[in-house]
Amino acid sequence: MSTENSKFKDFNFAEGELLLINKPYKWTSFDVVGKIRNSLKPLKLKVGHAGTLDPLATGLLIICTGKLTKQIDTFQAEEKEYTGTLILGATTPSFDMETEVDETFDISQIINEQIYSATTQFTGDIEQYPPAHSAVKINGERLYVKARLGEEVELRKRFVTVPAFEITRIELPEVDFRIVCSKGTYIRSLVSDFGKALNSGAYLSNLTRTRSGNFLLSNSFEVNELVNYIRSKKEEAKPATEEA
Repeated sequence: MSTENSKFKDFNFAEGELLLINKPYKWTSFDVVGKIRNSLKPLKLKVGHAGTLDPLATGLLIICTGKLTKQIDTFQAEEKEYTGTLILGATTPSFDMETEVDETFDISQIINEQIYSATTQFTGDIEQYPPAHSAVKINGERLYVKARLGEEVELRKRFVTVPAFEITRIELPEVDFRIVCSKGTYIRSLVSDFGKALNSGAYLSNLTRTRSGNFLLSNSFEVNELVNYIRSKKEEAKPATEEA
């Protein structure tokens, strides 16, 4: 194997592979799945992901192929870790940068100690509502579809666990954080509620998933890097196929 491809192993996609992908900004999780599935053609394999990332989020996305797709629910249930930045003193309907700011607040009286202290309200077992602009399904239709049409939706409360919520930088209006949480936690909702806890508002400006279970972003592939490698291996295999 060449030095260029030394980080890759000999994959067996049909038997099943677990692929760690660094999801690009503005790609949907299904965009990544589709890109990898297309690169594997003409093989007709099941390909799926273990835990959706919002289009504006980046970071670790676990992709399973072949027989390993049967274990997606197991991988999806694992604890997650994220790092990100919130903007304090403003809100958006989507709780992130997908939509424009709809309300602003004076944050001149908020001090760092209040910001650090507010995190304690959002650790342990907490309840939250998913954002209206989310992939959650109500009566078979995703909430973001209804939200973009301006339709009212009934949000259902969910219970999640947040073992760690750490503030890593404060440079108002920006606040950096690290969060460890259970499956199903909406960081956008947590950020929105965090702003309310400070008698203000907040929205998410960037988010990166750094860990899922024991799998780390630092061990992930870039999408195009992996796709190009798969295609190069198929090209290498062509002469042997033709001679057979």
